[in-house]
Amino acid sequence: MACRHHARRRPGRGERILDLAAGTGTSSAALAASGAHVVAADFSEGMLEVGRRRLAGNDRVEFVHADATDLPFDDDSFDAVTISFGLRNVVEPRKGLDELLRVLKPGGRIVICEFSTPPVPLVRRGYDLYMKAVAPSLVKLVSSNASAYEYLNESIQAWPDQETLASWLREAGFASVEHRNLTAGIVALHRGVKPAGRHAAPRPAAS
Repeated sequence: MACRHHARRRPGRGERILDLAAGTGTSSAALAASGAHVVAADFSEGMLEVGRRRLAGNDRVEFVHADATDLPFDDDSFDAVTISFGLRNVVEPRKGLDELLRVLKPGGRIVICEFSTPPVPLVRRGYDLYMKAVAPSLVKLVSSNASAYEYLNESIQAWPDQETLASWLREAGFASVEHRNLTAGIVALHRGVKPAGRHAAPRPAAS
């Protein structure tokens, strides 16, 4: 995956990493290859079950069912958190960022890979034309599930640009926020750090 290759720092041996929206664990297995322990979390039990079977012999990957807006993990639990092409699908993405900050240890890192907005107008117009006119016709030729592409297209078009996502990260409490455009800005890699000395606020008691 391009985002993984462009991440500035690879996981360290013994680190505990949360891979959110992990699906069947393809990205989780790659992270675990460095010697890290990876929690592969996803909202889809079906995807997780496929991952459990596929990686049954990998003791560095643990599959956990999780809602991104109410993560089932203790405060300050992970050295790093990552989410690739999944934050866009969270119903309340800013609440999801709050949760990712909560479960990160102080000094821990967040890496987000997501579709974004090409900053060059000519590239942006060409990309929009492809997504709205060319790709739908191709999908109809090769797939019986055109509605899935319609959702993908609509969710990408509605997703905020690079600077807006960076501002969401800062407002959630992340520091050292930066982003890097990949594939001319069609995809962007955002990074940030939970400030050292910052611990999660107590969660409200369940009613």
